[in-house]
Amino acid sequence: MLRHQNTVLRRQVPQVRYEPADRLWLAALSHLIPRSRWADIFPIRPATLLAWHRTLVAKRWDYSKRRRPGRPPTAAAVKTLILRMAAENPRWGHRRIHGELTRLGHKISASTVWNILNRAGIDPAPRRNGPTWKQFLTTQAEHIIAVDYLHVDTINLTRLYALIMLEHGSRRAHLLRVTANPTGPWTTKTVRNFLMNTGTDMTKRKFPIRDRGGQFTDAFDAVFAAPFCVSSRVHRRPRKRTHTAKGSSAPYVANS
Repeated sequence: MLRHQNTVLRRQVPQVRYEPADRLWLAALSHLIPRSRWADIFPIRPATLLAWHRTLVAKRWDYSKRRRPGRPPTAAAVKTLILRMAAENPRWGHRRIHGELTRLGHKISASTVWNILNRAGIDPAPRRNGPTWKQFLTTQAEHIIAVDYLHVDTINLTRLYALIMLEHGSRRAHLLRVTANPTGPWTTKTVRNFLMNTGTDMTKRKFPIRDRGGQFTDAFDAVFAAPFCVSSRVHRRPRKRTHTAKGSSAPYVANS
C-alpha cells in the first residue's frame, strides 16, 4: 500500500526536493535495511544515499571555520642563506643548518628548513655511508612489518579505528581488531595477543615500523623487544613514509 502511494505521489510531483533534515533521516535509516533492497524501498538511488552520507561525514569533520591564519612566509633573505649554507657545506643536513640559523638569531623551525631544501632539489639529510631509505626497504622487505591505524565513519557518524599490521615482503595485511577508543594499553594488548595466537616467527621480523601516534607507547615497543624478537632500539627516519603511513609524519623503525 505504501509503495503504491509513493508511486502515485511521484507521478504528481515531477521532482522531489529533499531538505537537509530529510537527507539525514534517510541516510540514518539506510543502515537498518539491507543494501540490496535500497532500490525497492527508498525513492532515490543507492549512489545518492552514499553520496549524502559522505557529505555528512565531511561536514562532521570540517574545521575550516575554526582555522586560524597560518604562520608568515619565510623571508627571502633567510631562504637564500639556507641555500647558500647547503651549497657551501654539502655534508650538512637540515638539522645542522637549522642549528646554525638559530645561533645567528633566526627563528625558524627545522621542518621549514627541510621544506626549503627539498623544494630546491637539495637532499635535506645527505647520507654519509650505508644504504638509502629506499634501498633499505627494498632489501629488508621480508623482515619489515608496519603497524598503523585506519579509520572509517559509520552511518551515525561514529568513527571506528582498525588496527592493521602489514607484512612488507608479502604485502599481506592483517586486521587485528576494531575499536572506537584506541589507547596505548589497548594497542599493546592487541598486538601482543595477535603475535601469540598466530605464532608469528618474530625472528624474521626484525624491523617493526610505526608512526609517532600516542597509541604506540614504550610498552608497545617492548612487545617487539621480547626474547622472540630481535629489535631493541628505535631510530627516526626523516620524512619518509611506508605503505601504511597516511598523514603521519616521520615513521620509526626498530633496528637490531
